[in-house]
Formats: sequence, C-alpha cells, structure tokens
Amino acid sequence: MNSKKEFWIETTRYLICGISTVIVNIIAYKLLKFVFGTLVSNTIAFFIAVLYAFWTNSVFVFKVKCTRKSFYEFMVMRIGTLFIDNIGMVFLISRGVNDLFAKFVVNVFIIAINYVFSKLFIFRKSKDD
Repeated sequence: MNSKKEFWIETTRYLICGISTVIVNIIAYKLLKFVFGTLVSNTIAFFIAVLYAFWTNSVFVFKVKCTRKSFYEFMVMRIGTLFIDNIGMVFLISRGVNDLFAKFVVNVFIIAINYVFSKLFIFRKSKDD
C-alpha cells in the first residue's frame, strides 16, 4: 500500500476513534455532573476518555503494542492537554457558551494536538513492525 493511502486510512481510523473518545468523554461528563461540579466532572471524564483513547489508538489506529512506556508518554501528553481542556471550558462557559458545546469545541482542538503528538512521538512503529 502506498504511503499516501496509508496516511488517509490511519487518519480516518484516528478520526473515528477520536469521535468515539469525545462521545465517551461527554457521556462520562454528563453522568458525573449529577454528582460533582463542572471541573471535577470534566477532569474525571477526561481520564476515563484518555484510558479509552490509549487503547483505541494502540490497537486500532497506529496498530502498535501497548507498552508501559507508550502508556506513560500518552498519559503525560494527555495530562498536558487536560489544562487546555479545563482552561477552554472555563473560558467558553464564562463567555456564556453552553457547557456541552464548549466541551465539543475544546475537544476538536485537543484531537488535532493529540494526533500530531501520538503520530510523531508516542505510537511510532519500531523497525520490527
């Protein structure tokens, strides 16, 4: 398969898994919001979605082994994006944006950032793959 076709197939898989991760994130957020406030619910939902995203990225998108090293790198990167997530949520909600719409908008940016870092640094295929 040529590299251009592989790129589009991988990108499509990433978008599908990214969209499903956003859905997991939003469902977890809505369920948790019954018990906790916005930021606590957002943070817990974020970690639930990150665990789901690590699994889908390893198995379906980049098709590499799940290792402790890749899990650690993935978690560090995603914790970095948690700050973007929470700051974006607070900023948009303070401007009168609906919390679910704010969550969606922020997650679009996070998906793009995560793809670049996942592709270039975390889920690189080894020479054995």
